[in-house]
Amino acid sequence: MRRRIVVVVGARPNFMKMAPVIRALERRHDLFEPLVVHTGQHYDAALSRVFLDELGLGEPSVHLGIGSGSQAQQIARVVERMEPVLTELEPDLVLVAGDVNSTLGAAIAASTLRIPLGHVEAGLRSFDATMPEETNRRLTDALSQLLFIHSPEARDNLLREGYPEAAIHDVGNTMIDTLVAMRERIAAERAAERHGLTAGAYLLATLHRPALVDGPLLEHAFRRLEALSEELDVVLPVHPRTRRALDVLGLRSHAPGLRLLEPLPYVEFLSLVADARAVLTDSGGIQEETTYLGVPCFTLRDNTERPITVEAGTNVLLGLDPDRIAEIPGLLSAARARATTVPPLWDGHAAERIADVLAEASPHEAVTVAASP
Repeated sequence: MRRRIVVVVGARPNFMKMAPVIRALERRHDLFEPLVVHTGQHYDAALSRVFLDELGLGEPSVHLGIGSGSQAQQIARVVERMEPVLTELEPDLVLVAGDVNSTLGAAIAASTLRIPLGHVEAGLRSFDATMPEETNRRLTDALSQLLFIHSPEARDNLLREGYPEAAIHDVGNTMIDTLVAMRERIAAERAAERHGLTAGAYLLATLHRPALVDGPLLEHAFRRLEALSEELDVVLPVHPRTRRALDVLGLRSHAPGLRLLEPLPYVEFLSLVADARAVLTDSGGIQEETTYLGVPCFTLRDNTERPITVEAGTNVLLGLDPDRIAEIPGLLSAARARATTVPPLWDGHAAERIADVLAEASPHEAVTVAASP
């Protein structure tokens, strides 16, 4: 009898992490019946609809339409709207990914109904309790019976917190699966050329986390990017949250070297990443994508839940200090050549390994394996 698996997506990173998992489950149609629930956390077409279309996921089975709101509001809406959906669908397992509000909301709903839960990208820790994502990922791990990790420090974190070894499965990085699968399309996109940029001669920037954009640091970072653009072209696709903050501040770029773009489709964006001289970001996933591509990355945060990217030598933590943007040209001159290796199991087959785990063990049996630490 096929097992029904509800795969939850909701925000941009979820789509790239779960698309290969959905396809891997679909290929084993004799074993699995995957159903996609889209929470609607990212309701902007540029951040949601385009990724479903571009990644070939098609229409989700269910769309919750939770929309925008605070962390608590979004999580509460997901719990409220997910519970009747899960009651009706009666899945054997719920799969969630990452650390967005949709992830924790779906995890709580599954837990209250005693439905087994699998967490893709488990065990990551920034050790920064002020980050909403840290709360989401820790609580999701605590509610999960299957913990799918993609880096060695994730295992160390989980074991240190008391999770049993049997619950932890080192499968690799599903987001890299998507990048590998679409590498030819990314290369053929030639986005830099279409935007009038010279490959290897521009900085791509992404800024969207509340700590940076919901306060005075945003204007500071914006002015630093304007100054940097006098010696290195800067391209900034503007997240809707960041766009609203810029509008409130009345910030407009008057520097010809700083280009503000609308949010970009996945392939176009990764094409710009691949051809960039470097990337400046406060995102977690981009730290991983640049590591795989060997592109120098500068992270405008005090910490990272992905220290493996720093160990790989492709990622430099600048701290939450926009003044350090001015150091990027000097840091680039000393940066090592593009990486020739990537972390273990970041090979395009992580989703297949997840399907292997699910095929070999009953998720209902797994309920007794992982106790809360």
